[in-house]
Amino acid sequence: MLEPRITPQRSLPTYGFHGHIERLNGRIAMVGFMALLILEIFLGHGLLVWK
Repeated sequence: MLEPRITPQRSLPTYGFHGHIERLNGRIAMVGFMALLILEIFLGHGLLVWK
């Protein structure tokens, strides 16, 4: 069986549901969640306070 001499190079997609985009989205969500926890510890109460 013949093997191809050149391997095609794929470029990463720039939009849609793809592994690298979902990984970036998850990391940004973790940073936001940690920022919210730190803010609640700093303020001594939750971000949304009903008065």
